[in-house]
Amino acid sequence: MSGDGMSVDDVRAVLAEEAYQRALDYEVEFGCCPQCVLASVQEVAGYVTDETIKASHGLSGGGGLQGEGLCGALTGGLLALGAKGGRERNKLDQGRGIGNFEDARALVERFRETYGGLTCKDLQTRFTGRTYDFWNTEEYKAFNDARGLKCAEATAIVTKWVVEKL
Repeated sequence: MSGDGMSVDDVRAVLAEEAYQRALDYEVEFGCCPQCVLASVQEVAGYVTDETIKASHGLSGGGGLQGEGLCGALTGGLLALGAKGGRERNKLDQGRGIGNFEDARALVERFRETYGGLTCKDLQTRFTGRTYDFWNTEEYKAFNDARGLKCAEATAIVTKWVVEKL
């Protein structure tokens, strides 16, 4: 228990809700879901460096805005877990770091169960009924209009799950 009577789980739940709201707000205002996840985790829980946030930029939209890869929010969540529990550079020869893989697997499976898929295109289809070419201005505008807050909410939910796990 902390000094104000809150348990560790209570504190974690409060931080997770704060991270959820930050990620939602950031995604609505700025976009780039992996950066929104990571910035929110950094602000409420630490562990994430500015360099990691910067490096995640190209992972948005399934990687290079192509839609083929993992949802950027999920990728951001995986990076946040790795920032806390991943294997360090100077320990590459000291085992695989299975604990972080277990946490990453749990996040991926929870995401799949919630959204019915893992890729940006999977979520585009679930949220709007079709996929879009993000490199086409009209297509991206149509996607942005059709998705509403759904991507922002997915970004916020992943962020919440990650903070609950940390």
